[in-house]
Amino acid sequence: MIDVVTMEEIRAVFEILDDLDISREAVTIPLTPEHPGRVTRLPNGKYEIAVESEEPLAAWLPVLRAELKRLAG
Repeated sequence: MIDVVTMEEIRAVFEILDDLDISREAVTIPLTPEHPGRVTRLPNGKYEIAVESEEPLAAWLPVLRAELKRLAG
């Protein structure tokens, strides 16, 4: 369980963004994690990524990747 999003989690998210060719500037990552973790497309077109707080990061990252792919079309 994590209480605050650190550079470790942000780096892992950035790796996925880079793989999917999504600009890092098109994303906001709140520093407070949530359960469940989620990806939301904001009205301004950016993605808000709330990092999962209860599950291990490695288990949640494939979910994040799939959701970003789905939202990006």
